Amino acid sequence: MITDCHVHIAPMELFKPHALELMKRNRANFDEISEYCRSPKAFLQYLDRCGVDRAALINYVAPEVIGFTNEVNQFVADYCRHAPKRLISCGSLHPRHTTNIMADVEHILRLGIRMIKIHPPHQLLFPNDYLNGVNELEIIYRAAEANGIPIMFHTGTSIFPGARNKYGDPIYLDDVAVDFPKLKILMAHGGRPLWMNTAFFLLRRHPNVYLDISGIPPKNPADLFPQARRDRPQNALRTDWPGPGVPTSNGISRNSRPCPCRKIRRNKY
Repeated sequence: MITDCHVHIAPMELFKPHALELMKRNRANFDEISEYCRSPKAFLQYLDRCGVDRAALINYVAPEVIGFTNEVNQFVADYCRHAPKRLISCGSLHPRHTTNIMADVEHILRLGIRMIKIHPPHQLLFPNDYLNGVNELEIIYRAAEANGIPIMFHTGTSIFPGARNKYGDPIYLDDVAVDFPKLKILMAHGGRPLWMNTAFFLLRRHPNVYLDISGIPPKNPADLFPQARRDRPQNALRTDWPGPGVPTSNGISRNSRPCPCRKIRRNKY
């Protein structure tokens, strides 16, 4: 079974104009992409043409940079209900955009969200800021750990206007992996392009850390991490389609293992 663990199907109406313009740049088929974001049926047909069995639909809360609000969680939950065996919901929580983090976590669980996305350069925080007083992050991590929900962290740079790339250094995930040893951590983009060695070090150090090298331009991005495929074959090699620089979703390795988005366990946290 071929699973693309990193596809951006999101509510287009929430994009800020400058972010939407970047998404449109050099894409003659942008209207087609917009249709996929509106129509699960059309998107599933696209996956069929690409030879992809399942896809994780990445959504996250980042109102300052992208425009996405908490509405993305209801959007992706509703979208994935059209084909729950093929569409994997990834939602988000933002520590600085909540009035009741416990209630927001419960809402994520009720919706059946199967993965959480934290995007430090767009959410403007470090992944280990729970050590600096952002207590909401610790609550998010403990809830995800207790309920078997993986957390995908954007690592590496972003070219969207307003992104702060200092937050993209994956070294701050070292604290998270140590403090939450049962939390499945997925490093999106492998620290591209500045911190790829750091990402590989974290991958080798922590058994609960996975590597996602989506959105890296070369035709065979696995060549950038040859040891990773030998040492940790459970890594998720995915696309980041339709992000900037990713023209299609049909370049997924058939030797890749499934992503760690399994059925949620409703546990206390």
